[in-house]
Amino acid sequence: MQASWNGVVIARSDDTVTVEGNAYFPPEALQKECFRPSSHRTVCGWKGEAHYYDVVVDGEVNANAAWFYPEPKAAANNIKGRVAFWKGVKVAKE
Repeated sequence: MQASWNGVVIARSDDTVTVEGNAYFPPEALQKECFRPSSHRTVCGWKGEAHYYDVVVDGEVNANAAWFYPEPKAAANNIKGRVAFWKGVKVAKE
């Protein structure tokens, strides 16, 4: 699987986990230079508190376009630390 935004691949991995239709990539799959931490947080009733990254490509910022659960609830432990995308980030098989 790969994730891209504005024509740039920002993550690539054969080891993704799909939950609720979202592919969660391992952290080592990310192109680190395309991500910066965000202070945004949301809460999912069964997964826990999600933390976010802004996606940055060629100086353009897609705020809070990537999320992850650093300390998920037990039911979502299989996605601990893995990163998923939305807000126009395209995720597809290579």
